[in-house]
Amino acid sequence: MNIARAAIDRALLTWILIIGCLLGGLWGFNSLGRLEDPAFTIKTAVIVTQYPGASAEQVAVEVSEPLETAIQRMAEVARISSVNQPGQSLIEVEIHATYDSDTLPAIWVKLRNRISDAARGLPQGVTAPVVNDSFGDVFGIYYAVVAEGLSNAEKHQLASFLRRELLVVDGVADVEVRGLPREVIYVEPDMVRAVNMGVAPQAIAGAIANANSVVDAGAQDIGSARTLIQAPEGSDSVSAIAGLSLGVEGQVLSLFDMAHVYRGVEEHPAIIVHHNGEDAFTLGIAGASSENIVDVGSRVDQRLAELELDMPYGVTLHPIYQQHLVVQTASNDFLINLFLSVLIVVLVLALFMGCRAAVVVGTTLFLTVVGTLFFMAIFAIEMERISLGALIIAMGMLVDNAIVVAEGMQIAMQRGKSSRDAAEDVARKTQIPLLGATVIGIMAFAGIGLSPDATGEFLFSLFAVIGISLLLSWILAITATPLLGHYLFRQGAAGGADAYDGRLFRLYGSVLHAAIRARWLVVVALLVVTVACYAGFGQVKQQFFPDSNTPLFFAHYKLSQGTSIHTTSAHLDHLQQWLSKRDEVVSVTAFAGDGAARFMLTYAAERANASYGHLIIRTRTLDDIPALKADLDAFARETLPQGEFRTKRLAFGPGGGDPIQLRLSGSDPAVLRQLAETARAVMQDASPNLRDLRSDWREQELVLAPIYASDRAQAAGIDRDDIAQSLLFATEGTVGGVYREDERLIPIVVRQAPSAGLALMDQVVYSSSANAFIPIEQAIDGLQFEVQNTLLHRRDRVLTLTLSADVAPGLTTATVQQEIRAAVAAMPVPNGYSVAWGGELESSMDAMTSLGQQLPVSVIVMVLISIVLFSALRQPLIIWLLVPMSVNGVVIGLLATGIPFSFTALLGLLSLSGMLIKNGIVLVEEIDLVRAEGIALREAIVIACVSRLRPVVLAAATTILGMAPLLGGCFLRVDVHHDHGRACLCLGADLDCRAGALRSVLFARRGRHACWCRRALIKA
Repeated sequence: MNIARAAIDRALLTWILIIGCLLGGLWGFNSLGRLEDPAFTIKTAVIVTQYPGASAEQVAVEVSEPLETAIQRMAEVARISSVNQPGQSLIEVEIHATYDSDTLPAIWVKLRNRISDAARGLPQGVTAPVVNDSFGDVFGIYYAVVAEGLSNAEKHQLASFLRRELLVVDGVADVEVRGLPREVIYVEPDMVRAVNMGVAPQAIAGAIANANSVVDAGAQDIGSARTLIQAPEGSDSVSAIAGLSLGVEGQVLSLFDMAHVYRGVEEHPAIIVHHNGEDAFTLGIAGASSENIVDVGSRVDQRLAELELDMPYGVTLHPIYQQHLVVQTASNDFLINLFLSVLIVVLVLALFMGCRAAVVVGTTLFLTVVGTLFFMAIFAIEMERISLGALIIAMGMLVDNAIVVAEGMQIAMQRGKSSRDAAEDVARKTQIPLLGATVIGIMAFAGIGLSPDATGEFLFSLFAVIGISLLLSWILAITATPLLGHYLFRQGAAGGADAYDGRLFRLYGSVLHAAIRARWLVVVALLVVTVACYAGFGQVKQQFFPDSNTPLFFAHYKLSQGTSIHTTSAHLDHLQQWLSKRDEVVSVTAFAGDGAARFMLTYAAERANASYGHLIIRTRTLDDIPALKADLDAFARETLPQGEFRTKRLAFGPGGGDPIQLRLSGSDPAVLRQLAETARAVMQDASPNLRDLRSDWREQELVLAPIYASDRAQAAGIDRDDIAQSLLFATEGTVGGVYREDERLIPIVVRQAPSAGLALMDQVVYSSSANAFIPIEQAIDGLQFEVQNTLLHRRDRVLTLTLSADVAPGLTTATVQQEIRAAVAAMPVPNGYSVAWGGELESSMDAMTSLGQQLPVSVIVMVLISIVLFSALRQPLIIWLLVPMSVNGVVIGLLATGIPFSFTALLGLLSLSGMLIKNGIVLVEEIDLVRAEGIALREAIVIACVSRLRPVVLAAATTILGMAPLLGGCFLRVDVHHDHGRACLCLGADLDCRAGALRSVLFARRGRHACWCRRALIKA
């Protein structure tokens, strides 16, 4: 049974399909989850282990090495990297990309078990390793909280209040607070009195440790009930701690008489946050993965508005990033632009095919889009920039199906056929070729969507939406389009005027006749153009993922290793003051010591370091960023020459690290540093376009080390730990206990008063064996400076130093990378050491390798489909010979516009290739059908190509013009480069299709000549 005729005969079923698409689309749009970026799993866990007092090299050997050895035994682990600093080991474990999010929880459990077993063999003094597998949580609703006039304790109370209230909001998964000033209770003994009374700092710490402890006091049976007994309440205020008594050699001493006890803030915090120059802390809110972020954001906004009356005066929440507003605005803009796009398509079709055909095709296109939204909701595909962008990429192929059917039906009816006969005739000729071409178009994206790595996970919705929309467009093209044509198209008289007898068609037919006659010249010309374009592709700029469309950019500032966090913060304040005077700046948030929480999936700050500063700068528009970045770079380099300053755009898609990276691996840190200096010089000599070349090991630091006098110290009963404790007491202080305040645990630090003015060699050490204080100079032979590596990186258990660099503005990473690769390859490398490229080159190669592993299967399926369609080899061969020439228009367009060829531009190329293959299939099928009617080959070629001229040109024109309003949409601004390039190149690809028709003519001509020869021989 012919589907198109049945769609007219059983119109009720077709109307049910149409209404189902409309109502289902409305339901789907309202129920679809909304995100900014598609979710992809960050398959990384972080393991943090503290080893107080150890050097970076000791941490690497004694902590990281045994833990990494245990982790390496897991087959699921793809890569292990670690950062070793004095007193701390940080290990990152990356899981193979083939493991999906459902298997990760079991892997993390296995990892914790391995770490727990390995921790038993770690040295004494090492804390239990902490495994963090929520490394990829996204806090998409991100605020800077300014609490002017509030004390530090009140700020903590405010943060606890906000976190507690927001966690109960429906759909909120987590709330993270950063940047609160960490309070400390300082106990500073008067050392003159302490020495005279013989009170050791350890005695003070011991008294404090039990002052507010929580211990079990047991229970007692009273009658038939069992009653719990609680321990006496401890000191519940700072004054109570100051009033503690100490027992020393039979005497009872009051802490108040010999020490100053007060409440303050940590002098060297881990992070300092300023927003627009004011002290602040950040509040990050993460929505549950199963929730619509727009709905979650609305509920959070409503709850914050309700809490505003309960917050103290002077408290202001400044949005750093509000993902729900970004997504809502982008979604609304997309709908408006999509409506304009469909309207433009209808107007173009009305101009060339008439108003009736325009309504038929435009309605089918609209039904396809809303029907796709319906199936997206069914299959839980969120509405985000990739899934919506997929609809745009597929737009040309969606229109093409309906145009082919509508145009064929309209022409047949103009020649006197009834609507049913016309629908049956066009469906008989095109439904199978269109289905095969549609499946081939879907399979062109299968290699990307089914790739097992992060890129494939990120772009899976692209493959899914294109598959849904293209299949739905075919179904509607052979059902809804014939029915609408039945109602709207008019039947002409038999033997009426030829629809293809216009001047344009006659001119095109003449060109085809001329091309067939000069077929060898045409072939040579096409080969020359193709070879030239492939050669020119090497001149096209290359890029992995383009920059994000969010009007944010970042600044990274790095001072020399070991710089105080307060110095870093002061330099950031200097930059904030300059930015506050710029009209295009909306807000500036500064982070000293660390970066922000992950407020976007593609955002990742550098690792925590007191000498690291980070700025998040929001501008009014995206166009303000380039000029502001350049001015800020110039200002910072001029006024802060002592630091390393660089600005960076937020990257779209996975990745976002340094553009160029060179990894040097080996066993000796000294050799690695020397090799890095050589590589640095080679890279700088090879290219002047490198910017901010830097090492992740940073600078070596001066470390002050006491020289232990073994004989004198042991005679006095003083060991190395005693000296270390004395120096710690004289500088940062020792933690003697905690002070409980509601849910907070405030450390109590016993230290020497900074105002005492005593040098390190003036300190005294308490000898427990002598029950007396001994001058430290009797136990050591002075202090000496040592140069040490305080930041050691390891990769897969091997010491690895990474050189990173940015590229000059206006150049792509691939261009600069090509300038330095040969020079680095020629650099001499010692035995046992290796050099490897990282950065964007490695990311793009990994993505392309993964794509290459999936692509052969897709190509085989596509070729088999084309063979099955024709049950022959010659026709598929003709069609597939067109595909390499699809690059011609791409190269010409990209070189003309200067647009780089990025990974997302590859999607546009695949889309155009799908259009080209579809046109080729339908054209070759049409030639075979015309020849089957007994028409001579040359005339059959001309007739078939002329009949396909209008559908192909209209498909290209509607793709170009229909995409114009979508280029301004927020979801697609990130793809302006490849979409604009695609619009410019659509006509070029279409011309390639026409040239492909000529090539098919030549092959068919050769076959015809061979058949004529055979017939002549038979007759002879």
